[in-house]
Amino acid sequence: MDRLWAPWRMEYLMSESADGCIFCDKPAENDDRKNLILLRTESSFIIMNAYPYNNGHLMIAPFKHAATLTELEPAERCDLIETVTRAEGILERAFAPQGMNMGINLGHCAGAGVPGHVHVHIVPRWEGDTNFMPVLGETRVIPELLLQTYDRLLEHLGGA
Repeated sequence: MDRLWAPWRMEYLMSESADGCIFCDKPAENDDRKNLILLRTESSFIIMNAYPYNNGHLMIAPFKHAATLTELEPAERCDLIETVTRAEGILERAFAPQGMNMGINLGHCAGAGVPGHVHVHIVPRWEGDTNFMPVLGETRVIPELLLQTYDRLLEHLGGA
């Protein structure tokens, strides 16, 4: 078996912890660049996925710690969806993807990495972005550093 070394993944593997909630803890630190938070609204925020599936992978979460959409007040749900719409526009302007995957995983068995705090994933997609690396090597190739992507997305917040 061939091996592809990805030592930067160890930080992610070692950071798994039952303590805290990234969607509560990161916004509370008030260091948006360090925490990759692009935008805050009244009830929600857009944060980059630090371990993205594709370049530009965003997550949108409410500030309120809620496991499901039904636990949010109607105004919070509305703000969450409006923020998802804004994130879609930012990605369109910054990357002009050919498509996007959007999804919510509720509960651990449904694939939620943070099952106690509802959040929406948006993953920009391009023809050919699934090649032999993720299929055979179980490895994604991200072509840009996270903070470079952060800066690119910030440039496209206008009109968001």
